[in-house]
Amino acid sequence: MKMSDALEKAFNDQITLEFEASIVYRQLAIEMDEMDLPGMAAWLRHQADEEIVHANKFIDHVADRDNDAKIGTIPAPQVQVQTVLDAFEAALKHEQRVSDSIRDLYRAAEKEGDLDSRPLLNWFLNEQIEEEATVSEIVGRVKLINDDGPGLLRLDEELGKRPTESTEA
Repeated sequence: MKMSDALEKAFNDQITLEFEASIVYRQLAIEMDEMDLPGMAAWLRHQADEEIVHANKFIDHVADRDNDAKIGTIPAPQVQVQTVLDAFEAALKHEQRVSDSIRDLYRAAEKEGDLDSRPLLNWFLNEQIEEEATVSEIVGRVKLINDDGPGLLRLDEELGKRPTESTEA
């Protein structure tokens, strides 16, 4: 069932936001690389890859419904990072923005009675709970560590152990 023009636009806005999230994570990874924290950088790059997978899920949904998937304008990331805490707080803030956007998209689909979007949007609602919880836990751990060098290096090592296989399955 083809989506209305308004719902198609809302899905396209979400596609753009997912790609923006990927770029934000890439920039944060660069910042961690510059702080000589390769494990954190790798973790953030993996998150960036996941955001592309998320964008692709939305693209496929729009295209499968005989609508036109389009990527909008993506601004350069505006992240100010001086510390590890800054980086992960920026990541959490962006995840919260994505969560809010998905909730709005869900409400728009519900308002139009678009049952066909419900399975995809339910998956994303659950995914965002997990994403926010994961980043929030990292923020909490960084706050506990504060500026303790050995603690940051231990967390860097731990985050660097995240599986590195492609997320483009």
